[in-house]
Amino acid sequence: MKKLINSPDTVVTEALEGLAAAHPSLSVDVQNKVITRAGAPRPSKVGLVSGGGSGHEPLHGGFVGYGMLDAACPGEVFTSPVPDQMLIATRAVNGGAGVLHVVKNYTGDVLNFQMAAELAEDEGIEVVPVVINDDVAVEDSLYTAGRRGTGATVFVEKIAGALAEEGADLAAVAAVAREVNDRSRSFGVALSSCIVPAAGKPTFELGDSEIELGIGIHGEPGRTRVAHTTASDLSAGALDAIGADLSIEGDLLVMVNGMGGTPLIELYVMFDEVRRYLEARGARVARNLVGNYITSLEMQGFSVTVCQLTDTLTRLWDAPVDTAALRWGR
Repeated sequence: MKKLINSPDTVVTEALEGLAAAHPSLSVDVQNKVITRAGAPRPSKVGLVSGGGSGHEPLHGGFVGYGMLDAACPGEVFTSPVPDQMLIATRAVNGGAGVLHVVKNYTGDVLNFQMAAELAEDEGIEVVPVVINDDVAVEDSLYTAGRRGTGATVFVEKIAGALAEEGADLAAVAAVAREVNDRSRSFGVALSSCIVPAAGKPTFELGDSEIELGIGIHGEPGRTRVAHTTASDLSAGALDAIGADLSIEGDLLVMVNGMGGTPLIELYVMFDEVRRYLEARGARVARNLVGNYITSLEMQGFSVTVCQLTDTLTRLWDAPVDTAALRWGR
């Protein structure tokens, strides 16, 4: 295993120390593993909290800031944060208007966020959870009951965060978060495994000419293994799977996401193929992201996330954002 770390035991805390040093607009509690916006909470603003295992950077800490999250709770690598972290984060961003929990549909995340919400409500903090379950690849996977939560998490955090920034109440912010989740679908492909630092070896094995279709962000099995093929075939396969579950028409928000080890030149090739596929079916890529936004350590591969836009969702997507990983309009 070759990694730029000192020890598997300290990689998360040392990464948090580096995040704090690089981004003084964030307040990083290294001991409790909680990242918040400096100056939080803002009175009368709905707070947004998310979290999950580390190893998916920039998700979630990279999306803490103006127009997105108010706090994030990183767990150990590929491991859910614990309820105490989530409770600390919820307290820290509670400005009196309640707190939205954005929860990816993994069993540990769902259970721990539920426990944290109950503890927060015992303290008089109103909490509403929204569970993200956009991955069409498989259901009832190794880590989930139902569909996994993946790329739509970025869309939800951005759009719900924009509405909260405008001063909307908790019910409205939760409603738009659910709407984005309902209108979004994702599919991922792995060309290689990743290596969890504590394990020191690949999570799974792929033959030299094999790829995995429908992979999860923790290396969970996908739909099938096939021989490696062209970018055109891979984009069509991913979008065929998405299109079987979501009507691909009208104006779309599309993210072509790298899994951590894929060069940007290849992601742009993939985006062009995705664009061609969608335009051939009468849809329009009205907004897009291309790059690493929800990763799986150094896994080679990509995921595609598609969201059906409305005028309101487009406006909220375009609203100013200022985070470590996403920034425009300010």
